[in-house]
Amino acid sequence: MTAIEAANNIKAKFGDLITGPSEFRGEISLGVADSQRIADVCGFAKSAGFNYLVDISSVDNYGDDPRWTVVYHLRSIPTGLEIRLKTDVSEEKSELPSVVAIWRTANWHEREIYDMMGIGFSDHPDLRRILMWEGYPHHPLRKDFPLAGKATDLPGVAFTRVTPLEGGPFVTLAGGGDSIAREPRVRIPEADQEKSPALLKAPEGEKK
Repeated sequence: MTAIEAANNIKAKFGDLITGPSEFRGEISLGVADSQRIADVCGFAKSAGFNYLVDISSVDNYGDDPRWTVVYHLRSIPTGLEIRLKTDVSEEKSELPSVVAIWRTANWHEREIYDMMGIGFSDHPDLRRILMWEGYPHHPLRKDFPLAGKATDLPGVAFTRVTPLEGGPFVTLAGGGDSIAREPRVRIPEADQEKSPALLKAPEGEKK
């Protein structure tokens, strides 16, 4: 059996709930139209041989609705086949079912997404932050979170300060006309939307 055949079996089981399969560079993806059914689809995928959850990742489609895409990377250890499941979640909802009952390794993956992106997972047995401390008010992987960070203070617990940035890959802005535009000293999401050249220009004396 090939990955595309396995994906078609999942589609045959769930019908219109599944979109695709699509192929890109040899990788097979399926869309799950209703995020509240993701655990059902994952459970079937495991019973069909995809016994290893490689990873769960999340995408912030900032400015679009639905805002979030959650991506499940599945592998069959006996056959080596891999498929990907994707489902969209609205910012208003910002929650979908946990798959910890299907793959225990989902525990930390889901906690990281909850911590960094702010997406919740219903029925998760221990949904706590995993990188930032409890009480931290932000989600650092959201696209509207400044790359330099935000100053926060939790007396007696922890604090953060804004970090000066020096350009480089983590602040690269695609499509810039020159190196200064492509690697601004700091990125401000609002400035990206406004496409203001003045806000993308490096201060005098810092030009490369």
